[in-house]
Amino acid sequence: MLATLSPMANEAMRDNWAVGGQRWAENERLIDSSFTPVTEAIVAAADLGGATRLLDIGCGTGALLEAAVAAGTDAVGVDISPSMVEAAARRVPGASVVVADAQTTDLLAAVPGEPFDRVVSRFGVMFFDDPVTAFANIRAAVAPGAELAFACWRAEERDVFMSGLAPLAARMELPFAPPTVGVPGPLGLGTSVVIGDVLTEAGWFDVIVEALDVTLDYSFDGSDGVEERLAMALSGSLGRSAQAELEPRLGPDAWAALLDEARAELQNYIVDGAVRLTGHIWLVTASNA
Repeated sequence: MLATLSPMANEAMRDNWAVGGQRWAENERLIDSSFTPVTEAIVAAADLGGATRLLDIGCGTGALLEAAVAAGTDAVGVDISPSMVEAAARRVPGASVVVADAQTTDLLAAVPGEPFDRVVSRFGVMFFDDPVTAFANIRAAVAPGAELAFACWRAEERDVFMSGLAPLAARMELPFAPPTVGVPGPLGLGTSVVIGDVLTEAGWFDVIVEALDVTLDYSFDGSDGVEERLAMALSGSLGRSAQAELEPRLGPDAWAALLDEARAELQNYIVDGAVRLTGHIWLVTASNA
């Protein structure tokens, strides 16, 4: 089931993902392949086999929803990107998926049913304007004893955001603004202190924040991963902004040459025949005691 709800509080993020979500949906298989160890870590932490009704925040194209349905769980996904919600609904027809803002939407009214006993997210909870309000709103939709498990990026992460983009950044009129810890965006929950404070103030208990390093392998169907990593880099907000500025200014031939420079840079990340990056994440669990 797919539905659209409004209004949303995170207007800037909604506008960003209106475009970004389409790019990510186009690269769904590549993204899910490279993020496999992150998905597996969340699935293990959430103990999906013991869940009855699950809520996936920022569900993207449905990797966690697919795992939940396979485990026999009634699964609901929420995302602010219409294109990703459409992709998730196609991929996991057994799940209910809605376009909505988890910070402000009455989640049980949006998809009526029993309160959720599991909440999960893969890189979907760092973008709230007011994270305390958002996590309190999510908690209002869960049952006593419900469990929360999510992954987010750690403050020291750089390569996942920038690899393949250095040649583009060097040609831009203004340098990239790096993600900032504590500001809505990739590093919105970048430190364990921020995460603990947000979840505790929002009413969650037994908060555990574990630093986890994972190998993100961009090879696909036997490739060396260079084209795949470049496609993903251009799908992110930094890559999209670089392309929007540089492609029309440079023209098609110079833009193509610049992309060849980006491919050459990515050769430096090849390990054992494939582009591999170390992703620095937090694996977070908590409960509604």
